[in-house]
Amino acid sequence: MDNIIWIILAAVLGIAIGALAGYMYRKDMAEKKIGRTEEYAKKLLDDATRKADDKKKEMLLEAKEEILHLKTELDKEIRTRRAEIQRSERRTIQREETLDKREEQLDKRRDNLSEREDALNVKYQNAQKLEDEANELKAKQVAELERIATLTQDEARQIIIDRVQKDAFHDAAATVRDIEARAKEEGEKKARNIIALAIQKCAADHVAESTVSVINLPNDDMKGRIIGREGRNIRALETATGVDLIIDDTPEAVIVSAFDPVRREIARLAIEKLIMDGRIHPARIEECVEKAKKEVENQIREAGEQAVFETNQHGIHPELVKLLGRMRYRTSYGQNVLKHSIEVSHLAGLMAAELGADVALAKRAGLLHDIGKAVDHEQEGTHVSLGGELARKYNESPDVIHAILAHHNDVEPQTVEAVLVQAADAISAARPGARRESLENYIKRLTKLEEIANSFSGVDKCFAIQSGREVRIMVKPEDVTDEGTKVLAKEIAKRIEKEMEYPGQIRVNVIRETRSTEYAK
Repeated sequence: MDNIIWIILAAVLGIAIGALAGYMYRKDMAEKKIGRTEEYAKKLLDDATRKADDKKKEMLLEAKEEILHLKTELDKEIRTRRAEIQRSERRTIQREETLDKREEQLDKRRDNLSEREDALNVKYQNAQKLEDEANELKAKQVAELERIATLTQDEARQIIIDRVQKDAFHDAAATVRDIEARAKEEGEKKARNIIALAIQKCAADHVAESTVSVINLPNDDMKGRIIGREGRNIRALETATGVDLIIDDTPEAVIVSAFDPVRREIARLAIEKLIMDGRIHPARIEECVEKAKKEVENQIREAGEQAVFETNQHGIHPELVKLLGRMRYRTSYGQNVLKHSIEVSHLAGLMAAELGADVALAKRAGLLHDIGKAVDHEQEGTHVSLGGELARKYNESPDVIHAILAHHNDVEPQTVEAVLVQAADAISAARPGARRESLENYIKRLTKLEEIANSFSGVDKCFAIQSGREVRIMVKPEDVTDEGTKVLAKEIAKRIEKEMEYPGQIRVNVIRETRSTEYAK
């Protein structure tokens, strides 16, 4: 029992000693571990402190460099601004000096002006005194002159004005006469040579056409066949062609009447085809009319191409060429318009060659100057305006368009070629036999000429002669002076140009005659 107790005590003591030894061992190990940790932490702290010091030094260095850089730039900017301020100060000083000089000059000028003003005041006072004295002397002289001449001042002034007006009128008339004489001497000879040469080089045939065409029939029985049963054939013809058929008592003839020459030509060809064929009925009429239309269209195209070829004009729009061909069937005062246009083209080109102008432009404008007449019976407007629109539509040059618009003075001619087209048009129209007028229009023109001439004061008698190409005027010698005849002729010519339309030109001839008659007894 005691052994067991001692064993238990020994075991308990051994356990206690082992526990104490283990505790001491674990404590020693823990202390060592804590020591190592403290050393590592201290090491980390030392490294962090060292790195922080290095970073601090680096940042301080960068801050110093940045401060130095900013200071350098600031110093530079300060120097720049200081220089600008100095320049501004210098300019300000210069301006102040300039202003001071100007102020001194102005003061001097002000002093000079004051002196001049004083001098002028003295002169004005002296002049006023002299004017008063002169007015007194003038009044005395006027009164003396009125007493001597028995005329008032207004009467004397009117006499002087009338005398001056008469002298000026005489001088003006003399000047006009001298200028016209020199112009005629220098220009008329040259103009006559150019026009004569152009006319010699150009010759064209003209055909007088009317608004009717006569178709010869093989016999009078053909009239009934053309009329048809109950007039169906003639109605079909008139409807298809747009013309009027006149079947009267004229033996073996039918008259085709229409304002449009193209329609009239189509109707003529269609009727001739029907007569040759012998079969005349509405269906055959329509067939023949269509064939005639194609033939006329071919003739129109060929006529236009021939005109372009004769005048050597290329690049004209096909539609304009067709319109040129249509003018083959158009007449003006009996003159074929296509042949007239070709003639004008040749004349304008020849005159342009003589004057050194653009020959091609003059010929092209001359060929197209009456192109509006191809459509003037279909569209509203004058042939001049219609021609200008057509030329503009088909891309003709502005100079050609201007010449077309100016050939009847609808617009003022601005080019030499436009003037040449005007002259060529007048030459072609004024040639004897080229055109004809109705008796009624002829009489109206002559009457109008005489009315215009008689409307002027001082006219005694007037006569329209040379088929209206000249108006001869007799003036009263007591009312119109020799110089006044020149002025009167110009005024009458201007009035005729303004109020009348006529081909070519009209000569105004004013005659003043003074006769003295005595009888020997």
